Amino acid sequence: MRDRLTDAAFGFGWGAVKRLPEPAAMALGRRVADIAWRRRGAGVRQLEANLARVVPDADADGLRELSRAGMRSYLRYWVESFRLPTWSAERIKGSFALTDVHRATDPLAEGRGVVLALPHMGNWDLAGAWLVTALDLPFATVAERLKPERLFDRFVAYREQLGMEVVPHTGGASFGTLARRLRGGGIVALVADRDLSRSGIEVSFFGERARMPAGPALLAQQTGALLLPVSLWYDETSVIKGRIHPYVPVPESGTRAEKTAVMTQALADVFATGIAEHPQDWHMLQRLWLSDLDGPAGAGGARSSAASAAEAREAPEAREGT
Repeated sequence: MRDRLTDAAFGFGWGAVKRLPEPAAMALGRRVADIAWRRRGAGVRQLEANLARVVPDADADGLRELSRAGMRSYLRYWVESFRLPTWSAERIKGSFALTDVHRATDPLAEGRGVVLALPHMGNWDLAGAWLVTALDLPFATVAERLKPERLFDRFVAYREQLGMEVVPHTGGASFGTLARRLRGGGIVALVADRDLSRSGIEVSFFGERARMPAGPALLAQQTGALLLPVSLWYDETSVIKGRIHPYVPVPESGTRAEKTAVMTQALADVFATGIAEHPQDWHMLQRLWLSDLDGPAGAGGARSSAASAAEAREAPEAREGT
């Protein structure tokens, strides 16, 4: 029953929200965000626990206001995403501004693949659609299988409609597909701030231990592609902003595991910088730090013990990516 309700909710979003006049749709998104924020469900409480690491000096009132802004940003993402398939090419081109795009286009022009790795910030679907539409740069990404299967099919169809190649997350097979795209001088884009398998690389993230996926670093090592961190954020305009950061180098020495650990930590450090600059646009409503995943012990667990049920309510889009 829960799976059917979830699928019906997303079906309503794609079917109804995109038909509303844009001001009405955005107002609806803010209203839904504010209602969810006031109810202080598990996701909102976990968001506050996560933001407490990002902004450790915030008092209780400041943290509450930040989580409210975070929920509004999160719902803006969903409203835009539900409406995105109806946008014209010109609308997509004018709705995203990317700084330092040459860091990706220059190596691509030389035939070298690029791995774009980003946290759950801003609107990564719009950024991807812009990449395809404005720069004519198709790319491959990974989608974790969702339940119900029909919901997974909706997400795949949605992203393929935007011009993305969506590879189902099937372990070695999906890795091989992505590696072939990179060896051919293509682009792979991965949301990479949260490990889905719980067997990822341990990193220090805002002073605490967390796990992040090894995939981006491994792909760069095995294919010679450049690993480029990306951050996205909203501002007071209707144009989402983004930045491609300098590439993460492959260490000259060490085992593959050691190199992967160094590169993943470097990626986490860049993510932390971008998130600290725009914390309200980091849509992390799930448990991330090991102290939360392993139980209430430790400083992080103490801050978020009230939100320990958040994992059971994990938003579907956060289960995607590597």
